[in-house]
Amino acid sequence: MTAEMIAPAWMHSQITAEQYDSWSAEQCAGIEIVDGMVVVTPSAAPRHNRVGRFLANGLELAAGPEWNADTDFDVRLQDVPLTNRRPDVVVYRADSIDMLPMRPERVLLIVEVVSPGSETTDRIVKAGQYAKAGIAFYWRVERAATGVPVVYTYVLDPASGVYRDGDVCTGVIKTSLPFPVEIDLGSL
Repeated sequence: MTAEMIAPAWMHSQITAEQYDSWSAEQCAGIEIVDGMVVVTPSAAPRHNRVGRFLANGLELAAGPEWNADTDFDVRLQDVPLTNRRPDVVVYRADSIDMLPMRPERVLLIVEVVSPGSETTDRIVKAGQYAKAGIAFYWRVERAATGVPVVYTYVLDPASGVYRDGDVCTGVIKTSLPFPVEIDLGSL
């Protein structure tokens, strides 16, 4: 005998921003909303979480008091159809810490740490969504065959609305945009 898994009815139709905003934090954990549809995101591996936390700590130190860097919360990219992403690291205006949902105009930089199975989403889909939303900087972290993280940085070209290539950093992130930062990821 096999057990059938039956998805709840709300997973079969688009949800609105108002519906999502009425859900509890527990209901919103582990999901993203893309074009109004719930996308279940698997729990990240400990190494993935460590890279994200390490980057958030380093970015917050470098950014100064006007910016916060945090992990594990939604960024509302659009209301209709609803699109909420939960990036690995978000650098956002410190004075907007209690403003929910977090909106792109308050976000300076988003970092995604690529995991097996998220390559296309992080490299293409999310980068396009973040650019369309007007987020000025996007970083993608990948693990090279040597095990050392490689960080690809991108800067939004306001004329075209797409990201252009920035620095590529292996092991040590050393860049001047969006602010001077040096973070050694070689020990991770």
